[in-house]
Amino acid sequence: MSIKFGTDGWRAVISDTFTFTNVRRLAQAIADAVNSDLWLGELYKDSNKDVFIIGYDTRFLSRAYAKEVARVLAANGITVHLAHSDCPTPAISYAVTNLKAAGAVMLTASHNAPRYNGIKLKGPFGGSILPSQSDQVERFLDKNQLDAKGPNLLDYDRALDMGLIVPFNPIPAYYAHLQSIIDFDAIAAYPRRMHVVADAMYGSGRGHVKGALAGTGVEVHEIRSDLNPGFGGIHPEPIMKYLHATVGAVSSTGGDIALITDGDADRIGVMDNQGVFVDPHKIMALAVKYLVEKKGKKGAIVKTVSSTRMLNRQAAKWGLDLYETPVGFNYIADHMMTSDVLLGGEESGGISIKGHIPEGDGVLMGLLMLEILAAYKKPLSELVEELLAEFGPMHYERRDMRLARAVNKKEMVARLANEAPDTIGSMKVAEVQTIDGVKYLMDNDSWLLIRPSGTEPVLRVYSEGLSAENVAELLAYGEEIAATV
Repeated sequence: MSIKFGTDGWRAVISDTFTFTNVRRLAQAIADAVNSDLWLGELYKDSNKDVFIIGYDTRFLSRAYAKEVARVLAANGITVHLAHSDCPTPAISYAVTNLKAAGAVMLTASHNAPRYNGIKLKGPFGGSILPSQSDQVERFLDKNQLDAKGPNLLDYDRALDMGLIVPFNPIPAYYAHLQSIIDFDAIAAYPRRMHVVADAMYGSGRGHVKGALAGTGVEVHEIRSDLNPGFGGIHPEPIMKYLHATVGAVSSTGGDIALITDGDADRIGVMDNQGVFVDPHKIMALAVKYLVEKKGKKGAIVKTVSSTRMLNRQAAKWGLDLYETPVGFNYIADHMMTSDVLLGGEESGGISIKGHIPEGDGVLMGLLMLEILAAYKKPLSELVEELLAEFGPMHYERRDMRLARAVNKKEMVARLANEAPDTIGSMKVAEVQTIDGVKYLMDNDSWLLIRPSGTEPVLRVYSEGLSAENVAELLAYGEEIAATV
């Protein structure tokens, strides 16, 4: 079968396509790519080509799959540092740069349903591999299948004895790195004891908000932090439809804030002191406001095309460069590796800031939210109101619409761009962008983004408006488009 990488690795249904056989096949292709002369490139020539990091999340069989990947890499002469327990993806990504490794494999399906597992592959810079590296892995997959070459395997205990598999704990170094970015002293100096709800959604972020805050005096109430590979029957995705338990915890504990991480803790969601969900758009804008106003920091803002225009207004106010990218944190990472970036983020909650690796990090951004509360000494609900008064209003909605048939993404985008309407509802179309899908920018700064899936019959429609009525008009147009396909 064909294994293809998406924007952040490979995901498939456990025991259907995600099998031990296919995991070993992919591990062999990764080993072949890493052992080639093209993997590191000139910028990372000081990285250790023979060292790789492996981590895993809380999903069914994730540790067992991780051990099989380790056996294959070890059999190909690569020394593997294998996490001793489930841990966040950003902790594994940081370990790559900390240990100067050639890259990492993370066994996770992120925010997907419990029946899925997956593999994220990280490059020597700590972020998702480059397209050229992905192409290398896929070429070796195809070549090995054509040559009927099976994976090399080394007995796990023998690999341990040989020092080719090294159990390690990535967390102490990760926490130390967080302490270099987050002002824990400011959090500890909050005028009264801060009460935080930490909702890991049963993912591998469990315990790490509390662990990082040890010694600050912050009262952390953890929920959904036990090991549950079924995720309690939900998707481990920090969106409101899965956060009823979080609302209850904020209410029952008198929480100042709730920090919610997804299945592998590279995404963040936040709930305020009133149990109101604060989406990633507002998290990004709050972070930029704080980093500029209180910390005096500068740098570019990098956001995906599906993210809020509040960031554009902030960039204009403070004279910051702003870049829009296609959907996927790997595009943001490209900017973080080559230019001075203050904040990079996407609407799904993958966000990073200056001083961190080019990787979304839910734990880091959650801690930054606590630092923001400590600095302004105001409830989060009030901070959001002030943000919207200055850079809003902002109403946002996304819908994924099933189509009657699959479409050619490139052709559909070209058609929608060429046939762009003059008006949508009561608004005039001021500009048409095709960075990723087609985006209609309205004359009142509202917008509609239509992104056809390239792999399934789905039309993803995003809208931001200055009013709920604006959003409704724009989404209605998206529904009309979906109905004609």
